[in-house]
Amino acid sequence: METQATLHWLEPALGAALIGLVLLDVFSTVLYARISTGILSYRIARVTWEVFLRVSKPFGRRRGFVLSFCGPIILILVLFAWALILTLGTALIIHPKLGSSVTANNGSTPTDFIAAMYAGGSSISIIGAGDFAPRTSAFRLFYLFNSLVGMSVISLTLTYLLQIYTALQRRNVLGLSLHLASAETGDAAEFLAGLGPKGQFSSGYSNLAELAGQLTQVKESHHFYPVLFYFRFRAPYYSVSRCTLMALDTVTLIKSGLDDQPYAWLKESASVAQLWRAAMMLVTTLEDTFLPEGKPEPAASPDEQTRDRWHRRYRAGLRRLRQAGIQTMKDEQSGAEAYVALRSRWDAYIRALAPALAYSMDEIDPVGSTPESTDERGEFRTRLRFAD
Repeated sequence: METQATLHWLEPALGAALIGLVLLDVFSTVLYARISTGILSYRIARVTWEVFLRVSKPFGRRRGFVLSFCGPIILILVLFAWALILTLGTALIIHPKLGSSVTANNGSTPTDFIAAMYAGGSSISIIGAGDFAPRTSAFRLFYLFNSLVGMSVISLTLTYLLQIYTALQRRNVLGLSLHLASAETGDAAEFLAGLGPKGQFSSGYSNLAELAGQLTQVKESHHFYPVLFYFRFRAPYYSVSRCTLMALDTVTLIKSGLDDQPYAWLKESASVAQLWRAAMMLVTTLEDTFLPEGKPEPAASPDEQTRDRWHRRYRAGLRRLRQAGIQTMKDEQSGAEAYVALRSRWDAYIRALAPALAYSMDEIDPVGSTPESTDERGEFRTRLRFAD
């Protein structure tokens, strides 16, 4: 008898705690919407991503295809967890009262826990089922509360899904725009050359300002909807790593490669500053939140091999800019050192983020990995007559 009396109050208390846990998680995930604030959703996402990383390793070149399912499956698991725990919590409250406060409409009332789950799930559902009904005022209010919770959670969930996929589309548009604007090369020098052909950056500046605004939106989207981090596409140009690398390398080339005389206004502009800061905030925030060891500490000075590769990348980029009629730094050696100094501030972040999302640096930074590939392209002036 004592055991039954304990269960009589313990089950409802546990059920109320489970319902409160789900409502708190829905609030922190959908309404409060801040990075890493979800209680269940945040942990479900991390565990699911780790499982996908392990399971996808044997697939080799098909690994990206397997990982592309992770984001949608995380959403399914989170929604399923919310529904299951709400049903379980409601069942725990109803179970001790089956046959008294809650009875079947027809025949005898079953008192097993499966029947309690069915009754609890029906009370949450918008459509509902008429097999069980509350018989006391307290449980009529409880059923009313459950229906309101069910309607609210479903409405919030639908809004949440729409917002996530809207934000995901914006991120993909940004990645594809950068890829196409760089002639599908992923080269910031090619992108910059297209922004200022013949040295005319007056119209290209508006594109830089728009890019800075889009990148700021992407940063805030990941802050509001952190599950976006786990949406990985097979094409590397859709990745946050590629977008931030191109933005940071573009600013680095502007600061270190363009001649001060005609382009000081561009170097000192708010749009260039916003582009740099938005990209840095995005990559460091993601690494602080999602990388187990947090963001890396940039090296004060790169090793000789890295320094040589960055020098070659800088000179190859300048050659491309000059082909486009853009005036570059007269003191190339001084510019190369400035490029190395600026790149040292962000390169480690990209190198930490890319493998965390199962990309290689060759995919994310093809030109940085092989600087001479810039010289293998056709002359920039061929754009006068050809579309490629």
